[in-house]
Amino acid sequence: CEDCGKSLIGECKLHGPLIRAKDRVIPSRARLTLPHYLTLRVLELRAGNQQILGVFAKKVIQKRTQFGPYVGQLSTKLTCYDESRLVLQVLKDGGKYFLDTPNEDCGNWMMFVRLAQNQEEQTLVAYQHCGEVYFTTVKPIEPHTELKVWYAADYAKFMEASAIFIKEESDVCPLPPVAKEPIDPWICSSCRSSFATFALLESHQCIHKDRV
Repeated sequence: CEDCGKSLIGECKLHGPLIRAKDRVIPSRARLTLPHYLTLRVLELRAGNQQILGVFAKKVIQKRTQFGPYVGQLSTKLTCYDESRLVLQVLKDGGKYFLDTPNEDCGNWMMFVRLAQNQEEQTLVAYQHCGEVYFTTVKPIEPHTELKVWYAADYAKFMEASAIFIKEESDVCPLPPVAKEPIDPWICSSCRSSFATFALLESHQCIHKDRV
């Protein structure tokens, strides 16, 4: 204590505790890459102070606006699976790899984009180009609208997933009908949960193995 000149274990009983000044919190790499016309919003707060985030537009974003590439670590299996986010894979040097984002310091803002549940709420389409994954807007996005994504038709086949169809203008050719055919679900042998793709089933089974 500088007031009484004594070295003490713990706080000084005469002059009290020190006033602690905390360092400024530094945003993660993923948050720092967010474009200025987008913002993150906390949609839900779960146990352990876990935040469920969504990406929202701050101004009108034009159709055919491309974002990317998606930044993640190439991995033969997922180490982090979130059912509200897309599972992404790419072809690299003849091999098929997951784009894994175990934490915010190894990815970019695209890791926060949630998947679309239907064609009405889908605003982005994900596709692979030259070994990278990009997101492109399929319609104008109004301010305060959440960005939500699903696979493009060809990428859906690559990911063994079904396609969500977006109503386009009449001058755009419709997607091939083969993409509309139903796909048998993948069933987990441990808990009998069903998944639309083998990639989702594989990542789910990894969670079972970790618990064991």
